[in-house]
Amino acid sequence: MAYRWIKASPRRALQPVSQFQDDQPDTEASSDPEHLGFGQHVVAFFKELAAVVVGAVIVASLLRGFVGQMFLIPSVSMENTLQVDDRVVVAKLGSIKRGQVVVFSDPGGWLIGSTARERGPIGKAFQFVGVLPDTSTEHLIKRVVGLPGDHVVCCDEAGRLTINGEALDETSYLTVGPDSAQIQPSTIKFDVVVPSRRLFVMGDNRAHSRDSRCHLNDVQAGVAKGENAFVSQDLVVGHAIAVVWPFERRHRLAIPDTFETVQSGTQPAPDIATITAGPEASC
Repeated sequence: MAYRWIKASPRRALQPVSQFQDDQPDTEASSDPEHLGFGQHVVAFFKELAAVVVGAVIVASLLRGFVGQMFLIPSVSMENTLQVDDRVVVAKLGSIKRGQVVVFSDPGGWLIGSTARERGPIGKAFQFVGVLPDTSTEHLIKRVVGLPGDHVVCCDEAGRLTINGEALDETSYLTVGPDSAQIQPSTIKFDVVVPSRRLFVMGDNRAHSRDSRCHLNDVQAGVAKGENAFVSQDLVVGHAIAVVWPFERRHRLAIPDTFETVQSGTQPAPDIATITAGPEASC
């Protein structure tokens, strides 16, 4: 038996080689990347590309499902904080706080006559992985005004909304009228205590927002009158953290300072809401 040095990868060492092996063509070299044909290079490239794309889709889907998601604003109810066709990023982690802008599923009967924008197969795929914003009509976006146990009243003698006896200064986010005057916090009078695991929400464009105020007189089978006005925390997708498009409107959605001074409400929160509202609370 003869011995010879084999020029190979660093992992190989001196090996015994039979006379028969000496006479065979070096077929192993053909599997070396440097000796692959053009077609083999193309196949290898697309295999790697497919692996990268699949991995990216999985990561994007996990992020969309558990971390954050983008939504398209369909209505004027949150102007001027949010405008029609704004794209907002919604964080799905963290607790819900007063003053946050939240996205939630329809509690039932809140959405009337909404039509979703149709997308083609590619657009739907990009929406699924979170590249394009969600355009479905099954969600709403409003500002959290009352947490479980909060006593929310409209309005005090100065026409201000109060939470647990603390008057809010809403001038930083409420929309203004055509005459540039600040709109009223609400033309609907109400006095409520938010029940356990529920939220009282309102739009920033109060004159054009069908929010919790508008459902205080709702009557539905199997639930107490007005219960539908309070959004279950289980229906909340997350809180909006920023407008990312259009580019010129990009900005963070921070909690207004006026909510920082509000004290905690009744704890533990009642199981059933306390509601006092007139007939106008059915807008």
